[in-house]
Amino acid sequence: MHSPIIAPVVALVAWSLLMWVWMYATRLPAMARAKMKPDPQLPRGEQMNLLPPRTRWKADNYNHLMEQPTIFYAIALSLALLEAGGGSSLVLAWAYVGLRIVHSLWQSLTNVIEVRFVLFALSSLMLFGLTWNAARALL
Repeated sequence: MHSPIIAPVVALVAWSLLMWVWMYATRLPAMARAKMKPDPQLPRGEQMNLLPPRTRWKADNYNHLMEQPTIFYAIALSLALLEAGGGSSLVLAWAYVGLRIVHSLWQSLTNVIEVRFVLFALSSLMLFGLTWNAARALL
C-alpha cells in the first residue's frame, strides 16, 4: 500500500528532471555558440552570466526547484508516514506541484518577476496548508 500523496512527490521530481534536461539542452548550445570554455578560476556563476538571459532563466528555475520544494518533499513524506496523505492534503499537494510547474514555465519563457512572485506566494500558501494538516495529524 502507498499513500496517494506520493504521486505529486514523484510528479515534482519528474518535472525537476525535465527542467534539468531543458536547462542543458539550451545551455550547452549557447556555450558552444559563445565559444565558451568553462573556467574553474572564475567565481561561481560569473561565466554563466555571459549567456543570454533566456538561457539563464532555465538554470535559475532549476535551482529554484532545488530550494523551496525540499520543504514540500519533507512535509508530503511526513503526511504519507502519518497516513494523512489523502483528502485536502492531496489537493494541496497537487496544487503545489501545478503552481510550481506554471512558475517554471513562466520563469523559463517570459520571466515577468511580478507574476513569478504571485505564483511563488500561492505555492507557499499550499505549503502552509500541508504543514497545518501534518500538525493536526500529529495531535
